Amino acid sequence: MIGLCSVLAVSVKVENCLAMGAAVIFVTTCSSMVISLIRRFVPSQVRIPIFIVVISTFTTIVDLVMKAYLPPLSKALGIFIPLIVVNCMIMGRAEAFASRNSLLPSIVDALGMGVGFTLIITAIGVARELFGYGQLLSIPVLPATYQGMMVMILPPGAFLVIGIYIALLNRFARGNK
Repeated sequence: MIGLCSVLAVSVKVENCLAMGAAVIFVTTCSSMVISLIRRFVPSQVRIPIFIVVISTFTTIVDLVMKAYLPPLSKALGIFIPLIVVNCMIMGRAEAFASRNSLLPSIVDALGMGVGFTLIITAIGVARELFGYGQLLSIPVLPATYQGMMVMILPPGAFLVIGIYIALLNRFARGNK
């Protein structure tokens, strides 16, 4: 459930999910690399503010690049790109893993977390875009007579999809025991 607010907001369309996932992968990986490299020089009393500065630097890079080269996507993601800096998952990985491990394990951990986030948010986006608009990646998939389900394009639609995915996961987990 970490990082849920951006998932609720941007998972209406698959392309938004992929862009947010790419941004999270970049920020998580780059910030984990830097934090792992500077971890021995950072006093423990000021480590959190320094981690926030590192994460916000990479978040700002993503935000500015996206505004310069992908303005429609930047507009669609809105405030949620700058809010990556306060994403609990990224801060948690910086504090729990990158600040205690060497460079290579930190990179692998950050990539795994970022790819996992991307897969989950994209899975939610697929269901919401398919049932909300009848399309995937803005390409019509369902018949033209399909009337989209309004709830799927609203934030409660994300909660509904997450709940269904959790129920399915629990069902399959119990089935394997």
